[in-house]
Amino acid sequence: MLDQLSARLQKALKFLRGEGKITEKNLNEALRMIRLAFLEADVNYKVVKEFEAQVKAKALNERVLESLTPAQQVIKIVRDELTQILGSSRQKLLTAPSPPTIYLLVGLQGVGKTTTTAKLALLLKKEGKSPLLVSFDLKRPAAQEQLKILGAQLQIEVFGLTPADFKDPAAATQKILNYVRQHHFDYLLVDTAGRLHIDQELMDELKLVKSLFQPTEVIYVGDALTGQDAVRSAQEFERQIGLDSIILTKLDGDARGGAALSITYITGKPIKYIGVGEKSDQLEPFHPERMASRILGMGDVLSLIEKAEEAADRQQAEELARRIKRQEFSLEDFRQQLVQLRKMGSFSQILSLLPTGGMFKHLQKINLDDKRLIHFEAIINSMTPQERENPKIINGSRRRRIALGSGR
Repeated sequence: MLDQLSARLQKALKFLRGEGKITEKNLNEALRMIRLAFLEADVNYKVVKEFEAQVKAKALNERVLESLTPAQQVIKIVRDELTQILGSSRQKLLTAPSPPTIYLLVGLQGVGKTTTTAKLALLLKKEGKSPLLVSFDLKRPAAQEQLKILGAQLQIEVFGLTPADFKDPAAATQKILNYVRQHHFDYLLVDTAGRLHIDQELMDELKLVKSLFQPTEVIYVGDALTGQDAVRSAQEFERQIGLDSIILTKLDGDARGGAALSITYITGKPIKYIGVGEKSDQLEPFHPERMASRILGMGDVLSLIEKAEEAADRQQAEELARRIKRQEFSLEDFRQQLVQLRKMGSFSQILSLLPTGGMFKHLQKINLDDKRLIHFEAIINSMTPQERENPKIINGSRRRRIALGSGR
């Protein structure tokens, strides 16, 4: 995630750390390196100019230059300004004073809007809320089939509409809202029409849908891989329809970060969630300060702790700690640890949350194959309970049976 940008920025900061003291000359050189890193990452030029001006003004302050650690002070300023550009602080989705809360998701075709709608519904479901999904594409009624498939997989209800319903959008909207209230749903998530390019027909349709549903929040879904195209699209959606927030998809595959670093500054709308993978649970809250730290190689330990807490069972962890103290750690315990580790994501995702300096300096170079974890788990699953508790009883014939059972 943003690897290319991160490497270039860390190089600039390393240059500053190597300087005995901060002067206008070496600060300008570091800022030149940062400017080139941003421009190569497809960051909007207005953002680059503002960032550079703010860092320079604050870094040349007398208190910074005369401090015992001027380089560290400048690095802190860079991180703080990066956080500001990304949106300052975490912002949650708006909720209506009384149910239902309605979210209208808009964006171009192919950005992952339908998948994101389902992912967002799953997040709400995990929080104990009851979401309802609906696809409201007036020109393509068949577009709701993908949402129905996703809803079935996640066990989230999808409200079905017939082609006849779309002939009278106002009546169809009222039908949906009546159903939501009658069945006491907390949230209604509306997946709207998408096209390959912005055209007036699409905008007119979205204006109509917005006026009918009167959503609590209009969320723009953009593809991080498209860089400034995503920013320009967001600007147009904001100008014609009005946006409240942004979800950026495919950020896990974005090495540059042009969209992430530009979109909030240019549109004035916060990024509230990011898509970090194809799986249904790979939609994460966006924390600007944590993302800034990750980009600068400082890691994101808070997110790592949250992932661990979500994946781990507290009672199971306490029991495991007691077993380790008694030196009773078995292969079954190891298997349970593997399952919990895989729930946290891939090895590369976990390592990306750790700092890239100090004792963690060479971690990013480690090439760990996640398939090996699956093989280890399969081997243990092929053992009997007695073999897991006491591996010493595994002889030649048992080893052969285990190997065959695990496909080795």
